[in-house]
Amino acid sequence: MNKTSSISFDFTGRFLPPVYILVFIVGLAANGWGLKSLKLNWKKLGNINVFVLNLSLADILYLLTLPFLMVYNFMKSKWIFGDAFCKITRFCFNLNLYGSIGFLTCISVYRYLAIVHPMRAMGRLTVTRSVAISIMVWLLVSVQSLPDMFYSKTSRNKSEKCYETTSKSDVENYLKYSLGWTLTGFCIPFLITLGCYGHMIVILCRKNTIDKVLKHRCLRLLLILIILFCVCYIPYHLLKNLNLWARVLSKQEICYGWFNGVYIAQQISRGLVCLNSALNPLVYLHVHEESPAQRKQQLQQVRHMFSRLPSTNSGNVLMTEMTNLNGRVL
Repeated sequence: MNKTSSISFDFTGRFLPPVYILVFIVGLAANGWGLKSLKLNWKKLGNINVFVLNLSLADILYLLTLPFLMVYNFMKSKWIFGDAFCKITRFCFNLNLYGSIGFLTCISVYRYLAIVHPMRAMGRLTVTRSVAISIMVWLLVSVQSLPDMFYSKTSRNKSEKCYETTSKSDVENYLKYSLGWTLTGFCIPFLITLGCYGHMIVILCRKNTIDKVLKHRCLRLLLILIILFCVCYIPYHLLKNLNLWARVLSKQEICYGWFNGVYIAQQISRGLVCLNSALNPLVYLHVHEESPAQRKQQLQQVRHMFSRLPSTNSGNVLMTEMTNLNGRVL
């Protein structure tokens, strides 16, 4: 059944630039703060610090490409930086997305082994192995993302585009690639993470000998990961593949009224998936073994710092307070 459908392409230019600006500012500040705190708490974090470091680097790699995407959307989807840089920009996005998922999965597995199987994990969760696993994650994500660069990414017309996926001519093959990529890069790590924390919570709830603070910390981290996956990752992968399928049908001159809704929803999911670069630092806050009392004191100091800013004539107070907090906030 053929129907006509009008796609609201202007929505992208109105929605994504403000999201990119917000994510760029908040993401750089949060990840810079996270890296500084990671340096100061390196020994306290243990072997997980390697994964936290790589998670932050993956975020920063993507954040540095956002100014170019801002220009692209402000110019009404006209890409002026060339085909090669378009592919590099999209490749950095994929490294961030699937690298973040990979390192979050590694953190989940390490915490699972340390809490559920502490005797088996003793002496095996070394820094050397953490570095080796991190290299493997980067290699695996790169191998998964590399075929994406061989698809056409730009269109040569009056309004040159930089496609997130590919041009109309290759959309059928790209849909098959995207479905396989979603399975290996997202679904499997998501199930592993869910399984680790699900079993971990069951064990923690059954054992009364385990510290309540540890239980609450694990529950909070599980909640953060669920929010990350439900808000950032699940809608993006679902709507990306659904939109690709709509493009395949459209190429076959089969059009339905829901195409426009799927396109708009997919653009919203693109904005939401960018938020992972700003939300990932929340993981830093919960992977170290700092007590709630210490964290409460730090938050009070931060609020006190900002409450004094309006009455100052310069940034001296800010620098002084940040120096006082140096080495204590993660």
